[in-house]
Amino acid sequence: MGLREYKLAYGHGTQSVMLPEEHISDVLEGVPTPACDVKKATIECMRHPIGTKPLQELVKKGDKVCLVVADITRAWNRASEFTIHVVNELNLAGVPDEDIYIVFAQGTHRPHTDEENVTCVGEEVARRIKMYQHISTDKSMLTHMGVTKLGTDVWIDTRVAEADKVILINAVSTHDMAGFGGGRKLILPGVAGFETVQQNHCHALGPTLGSGLNPDAKLLKIEGNPVSDDMQEACDMVGPCFLVHSIINEEGEISSMVGGDPYKAWLEGTKETYRMQKVPMKQQADVTIVSAGGYPKDTNLYQGTKCYTTAEIATKKGGIIITMIEAEDVMEPPAYLGSFKYKNLEDMEKGLRGCFTIPFFVAFENLITAMTHTVYIVTRPENFDILREKTHQIPVATVEEAWELAKKQLAEEGKTDYSINIIPHGSAIVPFLKK
Repeated sequence: MGLREYKLAYGHGTQSVMLPEEHISDVLEGVPTPACDVKKATIECMRHPIGTKPLQELVKKGDKVCLVVADITRAWNRASEFTIHVVNELNLAGVPDEDIYIVFAQGTHRPHTDEENVTCVGEEVARRIKMYQHISTDKSMLTHMGVTKLGTDVWIDTRVAEADKVILINAVSTHDMAGFGGGRKLILPGVAGFETVQQNHCHALGPTLGSGLNPDAKLLKIEGNPVSDDMQEACDMVGPCFLVHSIINEEGEISSMVGGDPYKAWLEGTKETYRMQKVPMKQQADVTIVSAGGYPKDTNLYQGTKCYTTAEIATKKGGIIITMIEAEDVMEPPAYLGSFKYKNLEDMEKGLRGCFTIPFFVAFENLITAMTHTVYIVTRPENFDILREKTHQIPVATVEEAWELAKKQLAEEGKTDYSINIIPHGSAIVPFLKK
């Protein structure tokens, strides 16, 4: 039996594991895509946009222009590198700095610090342009826009609703619940009222208590996804005039930019994102070893568990998942671990339906994964008691230790012809079965 060493990212370093080579089914990595010239690509996407006129032809002197910019939780979008080019393009169209302002799309997240504002948009933009925090619970700063077909009462930040022109700034990404991130999500949940967000996100659950997750609200699905459809309808009520989004490669660099019509340009961006992230696999494996990707993607459980959806796709139902999340800040955000307080899954679902938050939903998803698979989590030893008590996962200190436990389990189950999938960057790919 030939053994081969595999190194996987963990925190600021790596961990290694020796695996039997003949049992390796696939090592699943994204499509290598080089970084682009960000300034050139941003100007190009604004002057030769998708589905609409160039940005300079859509705005005019006298317009009050609102840039809706993703918040600090999406700082990986590298908007700090390209927002300045959007501002300069507006200047060329006759819109001065004093007629441009930013509303950060916090959704239900907390307000930024001054430092986080700079992280999101860059020093020059932060110095030149007025910036506002969206507070979803401040009803005095919300405007009613209407009701969606699904019954969501749409309340939007007044500064966005009253702007002459709205431009959406973020990145296109995959999303467990809405299919893909970016685009319409800058409006709902980005600058929507708390109750509006609650109503929309509840469509990620089935129609009745006990039905669990809605099978139509899932990764990659746009058509017929009630969460996404509802978001798009709310976005159309606001009517943004333009979108500028980055596409991020596996190394976390900007590989391209999309700009133009807020739906059509975003849709093209989803195709490019999927092209980069879709990875064929021979089979769902008995064991999948997945790294969240190391720091900063595994600084806490909430961020790190984005790799669970990928791992679940790559693993047989009832199989073994070994996930690597250092979680140096294991208690952040409190809402995530605080969601593992229920006696059973049905009580947890009832609580989620009563007060839907994304950390709560992610915890619910993760618990389902842990109850339908064996999940060994490689993490810091000081996290062990918290994880054992709350998450239905088995904590270990090293991936080698996790593999030894997995081998013992496979032997007890009588599985000798087992298969292993390895995923070095769990949140950066989407596996699919080759036909």
